[in-house]
Amino acid sequence: MKGIAAFVTKGLPTGAALNCVDNTGARVVEIIAVKGQKGIHRRYPTAGIGDMVVVTVKKGKPEMKRQVFHAVIVRQKMPYRRPDGIRIQFEDNAAVIVTPEGDMKGSAIKGAVAREAADRWPRIAAAASIIV
Repeated sequence: MKGIAAFVTKGLPTGAALNCVDNTGARVVEIIAVKGQKGIHRRYPTAGIGDMVVVTVKKGKPEMKRQVFHAVIVRQKMPYRRPDGIRIQFEDNAAVIVTPEGDMKGSAIKGAVAREAADRWPRIAAAASIIV
């Protein structure tokens, strides 16, 4: 995993529900862990755009429900600041299901993808229709 250009405010703690915006069959996923998080005593692990998380499927196809997958966060509601000074925020929290190596399980992404996630994960950038 490469470093990202901007410091993204981490707006999604464990337990947060995300929309799954790929075509794998999952609709809503819940964060259960954040990959690479060191942590501080009694602090909830949090994730932001471009972070890989471990998720469980809450809504979707019956064969997908209650399965555990890796995912990358592509949108978050909490505003974050880019180095040029503008603040970015999206209408929803969204993730894309990936393999542990970072390859997408689906083949298409619905909606916009943040530039920070696209820079960090080239396979997601290739499948994205809009990069903001």
